[in-house]
Amino acid sequence: MQAGSRVQTSSKLTTYIMVSLFLGIAVGYACNTLASPEQAKAIAGYFAIISDIFLRMIKMIIAPLVFATIVSGISSLGASGGAVGRIAVKSLAWFITASLASLTVGLVLANLLQPGHGLGLALPDVNATANVQTSALNVKDFAAHVFPISVVQAMAGNEVLQILVFSMFFGFALSAVKGTLAPDIARSIDQIVPVMLKFTDYVMRFAPVGVFAAMAAVITTQGLGVLITYGKFVSAFYFGLLVLWVIIIGAGSVVLGGSIRNLLRLLRQPMMIAFSTSSSEAAFPKMIEQLMKFGVSERITGFVLPLGYSFNLDGSMMYQTFAALFVAQAFNIEMPITTQIAMLLLLMITSKGIAGVPRASLVVAAATLPTFGLPAGGLVLLIGIDAFLDMGRTMTNVIGNGVATAVVAKWENELSEPVEQDAKFLPTAVAG
Repeated sequence: MQAGSRVQTSSKLTTYIMVSLFLGIAVGYACNTLASPEQAKAIAGYFAIISDIFLRMIKMIIAPLVFATIVSGISSLGASGGAVGRIAVKSLAWFITASLASLTVGLVLANLLQPGHGLGLALPDVNATANVQTSALNVKDFAAHVFPISVVQAMAGNEVLQILVFSMFFGFALSAVKGTLAPDIARSIDQIVPVMLKFTDYVMRFAPVGVFAAMAAVITTQGLGVLITYGKFVSAFYFGLLVLWVIIIGAGSVVLGGSIRNLLRLLRQPMMIAFSTSSSEAAFPKMIEQLMKFGVSERITGFVLPLGYSFNLDGSMMYQTFAALFVAQAFNIEMPITTQIAMLLLLMITSKGIAGVPRASLVVAAATLPTFGLPAGGLVLLIGIDAFLDMGRTMTNVIGNGVATAVVAKWENELSEPVEQDAKFLPTAVAG
């Protein structure tokens, strides 16, 4: 009965989120149509208050949830780092392959569909800037940024990669210490996981309200007309995301078999939350809960998912090649295929240093374009619709990381039956 109740509750929440999504679009369109630009901006500000509160509630969960899941998983592996190293290698191998596939899809489709050709819009001055900070994008700063100065500061800023590093060291130290208190500390941390998942369940009950407010705020200020003006680019980009979904799901089904359908069903909620809020952080707690429902072990979920949030951004990767070639086409700049491949390889490297960088996809594109003689200021053509593009690429990042985590769990024989996983890890987390 409890399992049936959980499925029914999950289905209801999914329905509520979908209804809120479309209701937010309708209300936002009405506000955009009936109000003046100044009034629309003020109205969107009120909607933004509600969505900001929801995002704040989500963000307060992330640090303790990441810490508890990683430490619990690492300590259960023992003092040896062999298992962790093996999991990390398999994860990074999948991430790199997925990144290359994402960049290639963007490159091929941008050449076939020509989204920037004959755009007919006024182009900016070649000295214009996209108003994004590219100085944060360099290997030296990224390497230093991985290691936290203070774990408190890292948790306060929700620096997932820094929390991951600290938690790994803490987990290894906890498993290596021999004494009467160490097992008690480990058991206490183990108990934090179901508590935080129950906490997540409470917060997610506000998801429909947050989704409604987020969508209403975007549509109120941007309107649906901007999608018509940029219809060719938006439709081409979302078609590219659909192709990428097919590739990711197809690759996942090779490993997971028919159970991939159950995984996608469980990922619907975090996908919709990511789409409506344009925030991967907003979907993170629900992702952990849903992956554990699918049967992924706690230690795999706690380690691979945070790693993926830093290194496996499939939707963002595809967007970077799409945006770069869009600028070239809009300015009628010829790019030989060899130059395009060189740009793809450079994006492959530079994009791995964007964890924690605001508007990361635009930052990488703006930093890369001048290297190939493309004006970074051309990205201002996309600023107006970036909110709509960000929704799709963020949702795609969620799909990519969900499938990647499940695949690594299967490779490590850490994927159990969903019902067993519910009983083992979620005794109180989602019980109705």
